[in-house]
Amino acid sequence: MTATSEIRTRLGRIGAWSSHLTMASAAEARPAVAAIDELGYGALWYPEGLGTRESFSNAAILLAASERMLIGSGITNIWGRDPVAAAGAARVLADGFDNRFLLGLGVSHKRQVDPRGHSYSRPVATMRTYLDQMDDDPFVSPQDANPVQRPPVDRVLAALRPPMLQLAAERAQGAHTYLVPVEHTRRAREIMGPDALLIVEQKVVLDPDPGVAYRRARASIGWYLDTPNYRKNLEWLGYDESDLDNGGSDRLVEALVAYGSEDVIRARVQEQLAAGADQVAIQALSDDDDPFGLAMLRAIAPAILDL
Repeated sequence: MTATSEIRTRLGRIGAWSSHLTMASAAEARPAVAAIDELGYGALWYPEGLGTRESFSNAAILLAASERMLIGSGITNIWGRDPVAAAGAARVLADGFDNRFLLGLGVSHKRQVDPRGHSYSRPVATMRTYLDQMDDDPFVSPQDANPVQRPPVDRVLAALRPPMLQLAAERAQGAHTYLVPVEHTRRAREIMGPDALLIVEQKVVLDPDPGVAYRRARASIGWYLDTPNYRKNLEWLGYDESDLDNGGSDRLVEALVAYGSEDVIRARVQEQLAAGADQVAIQALSDDDDPFGLAMLRAIAPAILDL
């Protein structure tokens, strides 16, 4: 593995996160990725879901469209390929693009796993076994029949609650969290300790109108509030059914989404960093006419990229 401190430095403190990259064609994605790279964001994260673009081949397109920033999978679904294939693909991408690929792995959710023909169960134990098998990946040269044990692939784990956060600190270089308020970041840092990486996704809306912010926020978080892993995490943080049902309470929306002026967004990012985030990955919630949130990422860049 690369030293965690080296990855932390290369990541920078501010990244970007785009859900649209898991659906957009290569022709759509390339100019958007190049623009985000040029703006100065340290990393760009993209997801993988059921029926979306395959994670590693998608990463190759995004890496080829950028020159400087890291590209991180947020996350690659472990049920989509076996552990040895995942390790091999991550190594190829790192080798082919100046070590700019960072693998984020996640167990995903029952509703996205069982339709693939698998049976979702025991997520922490499943992830631990997957990592064991990834790391037991010797290289055999055609010229030399003796296998060479290679170092583990650089990686972070999608983690929310204590058992997976602990595993991320023990068996990866840290965690990538999603849909979390500042309080979660504080707890995650306490659980993982000072050395593990903590990359925190943060949704933002650059608009002073609460109506606009709530509409975009609820459109973004509704699916997750109906997904057990995310509900249980938010319940662990003190939210109840009155917060989690019907698209989310105003209290929950305000905890999960920073909205308003550039100064308000900057303040939320500062809170996440002060709570223990190494990098805050900004997901700009925009309307359909700007699916990558480029206008918002461009507008807020001067307010946050110096943090």
